[in-house]
Amino acid sequence: MIPLRDSTHSLTFPIVNVGLIILNALAFFYQLSLGRQVDGLYQALALIPAKIYYLAANQPGDVVGIGLPFFSSIFLHGGWMHFIGNMWFLWIFGDNVEDSMGHGRYILFYLLAGLGAGVVHLLLNAQSQLPTIGASGAISGVMGAYLVLYPRGRVLTLLPIFIFFKIIDIPAYFFLIIWILIQAVQGVISLGLPADVGGVAWWAHIGGFVIGAVLIFLFRKRRPPAMPSYY
Repeated sequence: MIPLRDSTHSLTFPIVNVGLIILNALAFFYQLSLGRQVDGLYQALALIPAKIYYLAANQPGDVVGIGLPFFSSIFLHGGWMHFIGNMWFLWIFGDNVEDSMGHGRYILFYLLAGLGAGVVHLLLNAQSQLPTIGASGAISGVMGAYLVLYPRGRVLTLLPIFIFFKIIDIPAYFFLIIWILIQAVQGVISLGLPADVGGVAWWAHIGGFVIGAVLIFLFRKRRPPAMPSYY
């Protein structure tokens, strides 16, 4: 399912959300400029579970080496589809979540969701030496918050059916619950795979989503969030 737009309109301009998309774009184009040397960037800034555990056990004073990847990794992407897909979901859902809590809180919320997603991935993939990159853990947190805030909103959705495509208008809660159920099924399947089999960090998605759904109760403003309107 691909969201095309949602029905909930923001009351403020999402300057932080737009800024995050720009930062991700700058980081991605920098990656592209490195060519084959991008592997060195991944080794330095991606989240590599086995490396984090090694540093924590043998160099606990290396705060930068241990802590930085949890944040730097969420601004890196593995290819055009990875980058565009993540930024599109952030564009669709992030503006309303930012509107619900304000600009400053949204920055902290986004980073904490990304951090939490990374921790969940770390705990369930301790032996993995694969670099983990992508904003999807933090964006999953945004989606979890959106579910709590705007369950009655509508999401215009592109639905692939075999070789055909259909555009449908569905409730936000339905879209987001189906999305997280897909992540959960894939996450359970991934538990039976070897640690160094590459793929999607499903549990980072799940962890980020749950953390975002919980954190929103602490971060949202006391005023009621914007009510959904219709296209």
